[in-house]
Amino acid sequence: MNKSVRQKALREQLEGQGHVQHVVEILNKISDLDNSLDSMDLQRLKVVVDTKLKLITKYLPDLKSVEHSGDEDNPLQVQIAAYELKFTDDPDP
Repeated sequence: MNKSVRQKALREQLEGQGHVQHVVEILNKISDLDNSLDSMDLQRLKVVVDTKLKLITKYLPDLKSVEHSGDEDNPLQVQIAAYELKFTDDPDP
């Protein structure tokens, strides 16, 4: 099994485990002012959130770190169109 297939399988497995939903539930629990949490509870929840966020980045990459590449059969091709800006004082160019 090649690396990309294993990575895809891992992403699908992690995505199905509901990490994002659990993080949202924990954040709602922390922000609920009617819910009293001591410092030990908060520390435990912080560890869970931090761990789940690391797992989430395995299948939801940070947008500023997304890499664009082609594959061997279809390499990535970039086409840049040239254009020219012309500034003039004439209101009717």
